[in-house]
Amino acid sequence: MGVDALARPASVDELQTLLEREQYVADRGLAVSIFLSLTLQRPLFLEGEAGVGKTEVAKVLAAALRTPLIRLQCYEGLDISHAVYEWNYSRQLLEIRLLETAEALDRTSASRELFTEAFLVKRPLLRAVEQARVRPPVLLIDEIDRADEEFEGYLLELLSDFQITIPELGTIRAPQPPVVVITSNRTREVHDALKRRCVYAWIDYPDFDKEHRIVSSKVPGLSARLAEQVTAFVQELRTVDLYKASGISETLDWAAALVALNQDVLDATVVTETLGLLLKNQEDIEAVRGERTQAIVARALARGAGQTSA
Repeated sequence: MGVDALARPASVDELQTLLEREQYVADRGLAVSIFLSLTLQRPLFLEGEAGVGKTEVAKVLAAALRTPLIRLQCYEGLDISHAVYEWNYSRQLLEIRLLETAEALDRTSASRELFTEAFLVKRPLLRAVEQARVRPPVLLIDEIDRADEEFEGYLLELLSDFQITIPELGTIRAPQPPVVVITSNRTREVHDALKRRCVYAWIDYPDFDKEHRIVSSKVPGLSARLAEQVTAFVQELRTVDLYKASGISETLDWAAALVALNQDVLDATVVTETLGLLLKNQEDIEAVRGERTQAIVARALARGAGQTSA
């Protein structure tokens, strides 16, 4: 059975058009990095603050390329049994007991039958390699900085050959590599050996125009005026010295909340009542409340009006 090849975009402009159809606003620099990753068939390594749209790149690529998305969420202690494969020992034990009950247990044949694909629990990395034999998927390795350094070492081998060896079954090889997107929030430094195998891109907080486009396209029912005011407020909020600035995901959540509250204009009262959607640290919320909120709202309204007139 042949592999169904992906219809990769022929140019950066075509890629940006595909992303825009999926309502993802990518600046030229990011679009070039994504295009080169697809064209050169090398993993895409995305770094940036939480909530700036790194994970969304993989989701949008899967939708744009009409291919499955397989996600591996990294965490401390992640190992091969949770990332690649493991044997279903409880099911194997049950099968042994059934064979014993039927008095049909033969050690040689049982060992062959018990270590077959039917008893194999396939984790994301194995599923990605298998799926690539039919149609290359998008493999998202999310928040690699949360995993241990030992797991990075395993990824180096996998990303070089895109094959997985299971001693009992043999080697499973992907004839075409999946589209790999690796993200990091930079809670720790990822080894250069991994980055060297990738096309690297940093996703920063968006400027006013980019964030306004994102908010306007992603939040149903949001008026043009409120979209400008929301964007301007978040842009002003990011200039404040806080423990954790608001990302694009928080902006979208906040805008959707304002629509749900039937708000058509920004004011200090509604901002104070909904700060928990923008800021996830109590000290940050307390630092912004009161007169500071009023001042930021005033600057945001003036800035939004200025952007509109411009």
